[in-house]
Amino acid sequence: MGYKRAEGRSGIRNHVLILPTCGCASETARMVASQVQGSINVIINTGCADVQANTDLTQRVLTGFALNPNVFAVVIIGLGCETVGHRELQQKIQSETSKPICSFGIQEEGGTLKTAAKAAAQARLFVQQASMQQRVPCDLGDILLGLECGGSDATSGVAANPALGLVCDRLIDEGGSSMLSETIEFIGAEHILAKRAINKTVHNQIIQICKEYEEHLASAGQSCRAGQPTPGNKEGGLSTLEEKSLGCIKKGGSRPIVEVLQEAMRPTKHGAIIMDTPGYDIASITSMVAGGCQLVAFTTGRGTPTGIALAPVIKITANKQTYKQMEDNMDIDVSSIIDGTQSLQGGADAIFDEMLAVANGKITKAEAFGFSDVCIDHVCRFV
Repeated sequence: MGYKRAEGRSGIRNHVLILPTCGCASETARMVASQVQGSINVIINTGCADVQANTDLTQRVLTGFALNPNVFAVVIIGLGCETVGHRELQQKIQSETSKPICSFGIQEEGGTLKTAAKAAAQARLFVQQASMQQRVPCDLGDILLGLECGGSDATSGVAANPALGLVCDRLIDEGGSSMLSETIEFIGAEHILAKRAINKTVHNQIIQICKEYEEHLASAGQSCRAGQPTPGNKEGGLSTLEEKSLGCIKKGGSRPIVEVLQEAMRPTKHGAIIMDTPGYDIASITSMVAGGCQLVAFTTGRGTPTGIALAPVIKITANKQTYKQMEDNMDIDVSSIIDGTQSLQGGADAIFDEMLAVANGKITKAEAFGFSDVCIDHVCRFV
């Protein structure tokens, strides 16, 4: 049961998004969202005084946020002297959607208080309009599931990720799509992942994005193995990047990979999709949600509180101790796979059922806390 959008896809949430054009407008956007129940905001770290490639990526992310099916309407807030102003961003978004959109500039309106007052008034009208929209039956094929793993340990690659992989296969078989990201965590296993490519072109793209990542870091005198695996990964039993990668790719399932996308690009095909993102969880999730994912399944062995305001993030762990220690943040415990009291398929069924419950309106723990983590990647890429 979801919210049908005029453009054809369906959302599982019905947010009014308060969207800043740049870092300087982020706090004003936060003030507006805090005054209007039913609205959400994001805090961004980019948007001005940047090289062209960074500006392009920021604009893709901001536009993608607005176009995400979970968003009903958008209130844009700009400063007035940033690289891409609020009017330009509004025009860009309006060229691709019929959603209600308005925009304000802090310098034009006379400061934060005056801007917030006008923006909050408009946001309230949008929230009232959104409240009139009812959930209707939607096809499972509308779902684009983002896949993430972070704070990984040995249980991630052995149980949580393979179980999530079975979920992806089932979702794709029923017409839906999944998105695998974290390119740096393919390295060492990219040849295995590439075997799933639907054709030679996609196969070569998978190999190429891994090669380009390593070359990019090498050009700056850096090695991806300096940050991967992380100290927490090592404490959890992962000894090498290759070992981590072998576990990471398991969450993507086994169905043919039909498309490889750059960061924050929207898919053109249905099925198993790869997005070329950093391994840094927040940057990766940011790009996938900008690419249109309505929800994210996040496996973790060590535990993490990460969430993003636009889309529910379901936390899955196969580490019993982590679930007990971080029950405030974990949504699903599949540690019974590890102790042998549940099959891998049984764990996958539990994750699938939770995914459907969340799609139908159940609030995840990150949503209940109101967590909103956003990080936009740079030309000097996160690792």
